[in-house]
Amino acid sequence: MAPPTFKSTADSVGVRTKIIVINMVSAVERRDRFEKRARPAPLPWSFYPAHTRLHPALTYDEQSAIIAKGRPLSAGELGAYSSHYAVWQDLQSDDADQYVVLEDDVIVDWHFLSKLAQVNLAKMGINYLRLYYSYPTRRTALVKQNFVDGKHSIIELYGTVFGAMAYAITKAGATIFLDHCRIVRRPIDDEMDRAWAHGQRNLSVFPFPVLGESGQSIIGVTRFEAFVVPRKLRFKRLVTRRLERWRRDAWVMMRRFQRLCAG
Repeated sequence: MAPPTFKSTADSVGVRTKIIVINMVSAVERRDRFEKRARPAPLPWSFYPAHTRLHPALTYDEQSAIIAKGRPLSAGELGAYSSHYAVWQDLQSDDADQYVVLEDDVIVDWHFLSKLAQVNLAKMGINYLRLYYSYPTRRTALVKQNFVDGKHSIIELYGTVFGAMAYAITKAGATIFLDHCRIVRRPIDDEMDRAWAHGQRNLSVFPFPVLGESGQSIIGVTRFEAFVVPRKLRFKRLVTRRLERWRRDAWVMMRRFQRLCAG
């Protein structure tokens, strides 16, 4: 069953927003917990069945994953990657203009989301907007104050912040990620962070209108177990990591220069 659509009355054209919550069918406790908290939500939402294996449209390059991350990706990471990829695919053929994508281990400010659902992000030139991230970065820039209400702003993130638990995305934003993410080399949140690679600005609402629950991720902790990088890949990993940093730093400098010229 397709997620219900929230039709905006924010402008004459309106924007169609769907809110979906990624949840594994077997994760009954997490589903019940989210549903209990969401009962007073002022707008419709629905669960989206998470993938537990690699999406057929994706190709997992394990050697590249070891070079990029120093280890292979876990089955849970591949499932999470596939779940978000499937969501982006569905958006392309949906009558909705944009999705708000949540994972089932978040705590939501539903009043903020009801306002966000009325905002035509594409008209604002925003095709991907984080609502939460899990790792701090000092590399940020203020993009817009008084977003939705007088309490929130939009910032641009220039560093790696991780976390794909909550974000809004338009059809155009989904297209960019679908094209860029076909080859799996990193966890999905890591790949989404790499604005210097896919060209899509890494924007976030601040303060966060969504928070992540404390507790262990359903992906598990086995991905953090020690892994010995094969000797034949060690030099390539070293070079690749340096090139990645240089590419990221060049992107940051370019974005700052663009903002200076525009401001």
